Amino acid sequence: MLKVTHRLRLSQQDAHYGGNLVDGAKILALFGDVATELLISFDGDEGLFRAYEKVDFLAPLFAGDFIEVTGEMIQIGTTSRKMHFTCHKVISARLDINPSAADVLTHKILTTEAIGTCIVPKEKMRVKHE
Repeated sequence: MLKVTHRLRLSQQDAHYGGNLVDGAKILALFGDVATELLISFDGDEGLFRAYEKVDFLAPLFAGDFIEVTGEMIQIGTTSRKMHFTCHKVISARLDINPSAADVLTHKILTTEAIGTCIVPKEKMRVKHE
């Protein structure tokens, strides 16, 4: 199945709560970006996000952390595309040491996992699937 990964740094602007904590809505927005790329690659159209079946927030994220956000199509219907999303922390900001310290993690930390479904209307599909 088709798979996409985005890697980025969470900035101070992403911090929403005390202690530079990033809110879960930021990660859901990034899942939407990954879904959009998957749909464009598969159907030639951005499509529409229909619903999440499951969203699990498993570990906190902070401004300065680097993350990998991945989406993979796991089921393809006539117009629906079910996707599995993950967010892993790969570099951890270490503000406790100094403002510019960070650690590359030897093991990625799964912070968020979700299953969601997107829809691409037939009339907007530019790629024909057999």
